[in-house]
Amino acid sequence: MMLVGSDIVIIGQQPWDTEIGSNCKNIAREFSKNNRVLYVNSPLDRVTWLRGINSPKVKKRVNVIKGKTSGLVELQQNLWTYYPDCWAESINWISLDIIFDAFNRINNKRFAKSIRTALNLLQFENYIMFNDQEIIKSFYLTEYLSPKLSIYYCRDYIVGVDYWKKHGVKLEADLIRKNDLCVSNSEYLNQYCKSFNLNSFNVGQGCDFSGFFADHYAKPGDLQTIDGIIIGYVGTLSSIRLDKQILKYIANTFPEHHIVLVGPEDDEFKSSDLHDLSNVHFLGQKPAHQLPSYIKFFDLCINPQLINEITIGNYPRKIDEYLAFGKPVVASKTVTMETFAEYTYLASSKEEFAELIPKALSNDNPNLRTRRIRYALTHTWHDSVSEIYQAIDSTLKHI
Repeated sequence: MMLVGSDIVIIGQQPWDTEIGSNCKNIAREFSKNNRVLYVNSPLDRVTWLRGINSPKVKKRVNVIKGKTSGLVELQQNLWTYYPDCWAESINWISLDIIFDAFNRINNKRFAKSIRTALNLLQFENYIMFNDQEIIKSFYLTEYLSPKLSIYYCRDYIVGVDYWKKHGVKLEADLIRKNDLCVSNSEYLNQYCKSFNLNSFNVGQGCDFSGFFADHYAKPGDLQTIDGIIIGYVGTLSSIRLDKQILKYIANTFPEHHIVLVGPEDDEFKSSDLHDLSNVHFLGQKPAHQLPSYIKFFDLCINPQLINEITIGNYPRKIDEYLAFGKPVVASKTVTMETFAEYTYLASSKEEFAELIPKALSNDNPNLRTRRIRYALTHTWHDSVSEIYQAIDSTLKHI
């Protein structure tokens, strides 16, 4: 199933200029192969401005608001990103629902007006709107922009996060209800969406493997001084998602091995006693195109997730990235990870992690590596977006 010749407006919760991987950016690129796509970044709010007043990204957005530069940027054929020329007031702190809603309507009206400026420039008409789980700033956009089809994309249980939980529990449920179609990247999240909107579909998860099959990979400089078995992790080091105790237990159980963590740390990770362990290496955030070079030189990959309402149904894209290199993987056992049970080792405790790591290393062989690679390559953005197209086609026939 393919959608061709349509105009699609994507409301991105993650900005286009984020350094980390983004499902929605990959979906935008896939959409743009056969359709015109406008990727709209969230408007700059006052708190973000104050906190990052000297940040180049914030300065860029302020210049757009002041009219010093255009917010519309052509990225490639059929694909544009847009930085809104309006402010959004910071309102999440407001407790009284009626006051919060009044200010949120104002924010949404400003945002919609700014988006219409870009739509007019591009001559977008009769378009599809795809909301990447932007709950607050886009809550009223379906009413103010009147797309021919509105889609809500649920890729994470974000209302489990304190920031979103305050107003998001109610808002997301209402937003799912009023969108024409909801699509999710895991069956767990699909069932969550179906509890509010029966027109919900699991479209799976894609992965961008474009940088994973080079003829040669140079070993990164900060790995060259590490001798011995490398147990690696790539991704954001978030204390609400990753289990620091599992990492500590692995490090202490296997002092002869090295735990290599590649990714930005939150404050709790920065202050954790993991930094005191000589065989735990924090290498920091790396550009996305460099990550395959790190995974290539890991002997084993891990994903030690905390099990909570945020992670239980989360699809960890990094697992596909690990498997694309044929790497043995030990990961926390979650509902979604059951999908990978045939190709990974799943642990329910720190002790099980320690039991499975030597097993995964000793059992590794060329046949297993080939099977892992083949399985990972079944999770492409082409396949995931084809499922979205099928859901769109089915919905348009009935509205």
